[in-house]
Amino acid sequence: MLATAAAATAAQAQPYPARPMTIVVPFAAGSGTDQLARSLAQALGAQYKVPVIVDNRAGASGFLAAQYVAKAVPDGYTVLMTTNTTHAANEHLFKKLPYDPVKDFTPVALLSKGHMLLLVNADSAIKSVADLIAAAKKSPGKLNFGSGSSSSRVASESLKQMAGIDVVNVPYKSNPMAITDLLGGQVDFMFADTPTALPQVKSGKLRALAVSGNQRLAAVPALPTVEEAGVKGYDMSYWTAVYLPPGAPAAITGKLNEMVIDAASAPTFVAYRASTSGEVVTSTPEGLAAFQAAESRKWGQVIRAAGIQPE
Repeated sequence: MLATAAAATAAQAQPYPARPMTIVVPFAAGSGTDQLARSLAQALGAQYKVPVIVDNRAGASGFLAAQYVAKAVPDGYTVLMTTNTTHAANEHLFKKLPYDPVKDFTPVALLSKGHMLLLVNADSAIKSVADLIAAAKKSPGKLNFGSGSSSSRVASESLKQMAGIDVVNVPYKSNPMAITDLLGGQVDFMFADTPTALPQVKSGKLRALAVSGNQRLAAVPALPTVEEAGVKGYDMSYWTAVYLPPGAPAAITGKLNEMVIDAASAPTFVAYRASTSGEVVTSTPEGLAAFQAAESRKWGQVIRAAGIQPE
């Protein structure tokens, strides 16, 4: 503890940032969070003239990355870019977490909100949400779905509950890994974040059946929402935010908040989010803390409504 405090104090004595920064991501390379982190890293590096490295620590539903950052020195050089998976959903999906999503982190800024696409293999006989529901009802327990994040899993579990179908979850470390098996025919369908899913849809390798949120996306305007496709009341989205380890000095937290908001307005970052129909939504550290608390309550309600029992 003394060493951590000393390191944090020393960091305050230097201009920040003065050396390379690391953005830790709880999902694999190619995932939506990874792509967003790399876009942010590019913008931060260009604006503040320091190298910004992306460190993918995928697996265990985000536990690995969260634990790593929670134990890091709070000097502003180890940053967690994560989603509602680690900071709103996991506490309701697991009986015991190896980290505390509130006490073990310093909130910095909300960064974005996004939606998912409901996907099947391009060769699948399933061509619509109605087809998927009909196939599942015809053969209860036979269809399976991939899930590479809590958002991905809960989106399918909610569809399962709301459509009254019996389908089986196949968990993965990250959505790109699940998509690989969807392409190979090992799983029947899945929800994946738009940045991960869209290239496969545009290449013709996967078929998108619907958008998870409550509005159509500019990137695929002809694609209906799940609700428009017949599942009334369905609405699932996800968010991304930036955190520091616990005990980060207020000066560093405030400076990083300023840096993230500046980078989020950079043309390259804005263009990337627009290309995937993502919404740039920033906040103060206090705003993120309040938002996270509200989202935790919301995800708890969604998870209980979907009938998911904590593991």
